[in-house]
Amino acid sequence: MIADGEMLGQLMAAAQRGDRAAYRTLLVAAQRWLERYFHRRVPPGQRDDLVQEVLMAVHAKRATYDPARPFLPWLAAIARYRWVDHLRRAYRSEAAALDDYDAPQDSDEEAVMARVSLERLFGQVPKKQARAIELVKIEGLTVAEAAQRSGQSESAVKVNIHRGLKRLAALIEKAE
Repeated sequence: MIADGEMLGQLMAAAQRGDRAAYRTLLVAAQRWLERYFHRRVPPGQRDDLVQEVLMAVHAKRATYDPARPFLPWLAAIARYRWVDHLRRAYRSEAAALDDYDAPQDSDEEAVMARVSLERLFGQVPKKQARAIELVKIEGLTVAEAAQRSGQSESAVKVNIHRGLKRLAALIEKAE
């Protein structure tokens, strides 16, 4: 059974009034919805824990739900915040693991190869787009500084960056 938002809202309102059966039904339906929500956002091995975290947050925050408002946006907001927290934890643990790792000293070969690859990609996009991306994204200039240096307006620099990155992404996806 796939519950719709209106039914879930009614179940939550009943649960707030003390209906335990409605609350159990709500949690089962919310669990299914959350599993679908996290399906493409989280690796399968981490999905169950995140779903349980959200269900515990729903339980803790159930008194804050307003029955006059839709239920699914309320649930989605909680899920999104827990997902972001999950991503932060994963990033921190990976960063900590990298801090503990004594990496061998890199040669300049990798940097040179990366630059050669980047130059090849830049050769496949218009020059103004490549220049705007290089100035802002690689050299770290502001849009205003890049506009002054390239002779383009600030809005042209922004548009060229957007279009150029979109084109580069398409080229990279096509190559995979």
